Amino acid sequence: MLSDRNFTRQIDLTTLQLFVAVCEHGSIGRAAEHEFIAASAVSKRLSDLEATLGTLLLHRHARGVRLTPAGESLLHHARSMLFSLDRMHHELAEYADGVRGHVRVHANISAIVQFLPEDLGTFIRSHGAVKIDLEEHLSFEVIRAVHEGAADLGICHTGAGGDLGGLHRQAYRQDHLVLAMPRHHPLAARGPLAFADTLDWDHVGLHANSSIYRAMHAAAAAAGRGIRLRIRVTGLDAMCRMIDNGLGVGLMPLRAFELMQGTGTLACVPLTDTWARRRIDLVARDFNTLPMSARLLVEHLKAHGDTPEAGTPA
Repeated sequence: MLSDRNFTRQIDLTTLQLFVAVCEHGSIGRAAEHEFIAASAVSKRLSDLEATLGTLLLHRHARGVRLTPAGESLLHHARSMLFSLDRMHHELAEYADGVRGHVRVHANISAIVQFLPEDLGTFIRSHGAVKIDLEEHLSFEVIRAVHEGAADLGICHTGAGGDLGGLHRQAYRQDHLVLAMPRHHPLAARGPLAFADTLDWDHVGLHANSSIYRAMHAAAAAAGRGIRLRIRVTGLDAMCRMIDNGLGVGLMPLRAFELMQGTGTLACVPLTDTWARRRIDLVARDFNTLPMSARLLVEHLKAHGDTPEAGTPA
């Protein structure tokens, strides 16, 4: 059996590419034509590959080839390896084109709607050589992505002192939840109110796993009540439209409500509950070990944020 070192030395990328091509085209001849190489050369490389691995990969027959179980396994790994190499090539090509950094950011909808368009816009204008990939996810999904390494930086509501499983957080922004409703709604004339006072009315809610809905559910349970949830939506713009058309009232961050004033004729009333004032945090495995481009982004977001407390490990 080959040692790990000998195995990696004897398996070359060209042979793997040809193996995948043969599998995808169903015959050595068609793959050779597509790859602009002699069929005899392809056949020789595949025979050498089988000899190196010590197992049969392909059953050859008059109409083409058929994969053995070992061939099926190799095809899966070869495709994965070639995909990773292609991705590496494109990312490194960006550096050659002048992109000197690549930051993967996952953020919740509150951060994306309220703050990130302006804050990321000013960052890119100052650091045009840094590429930012931004994805919207629920807060618990953002935290999981940072844990798993799918995101360099998370931006989300982490809860007051909640356990982040060893991740570090730094304060970024604050938001205040308000109750949005049509202007003519009876609650619109009452001024600031407790969430419990809204439970006699139908609600338009966000995803059941969103931090806003979880807070609503906990508050209703503490009051010994249920939420009259008429409909759930996936975005704040959809929530505003549903509320404007009389389907209920709904909780959303104040700044998001202000930015969406063009959506119908709505009013909002602040909540007096302590949980309605929330902190949006920056989350990372370790801020000190982030790549330079990511550290530049963190410093920029903190400088433009409104919650200057120092970050701490959770």
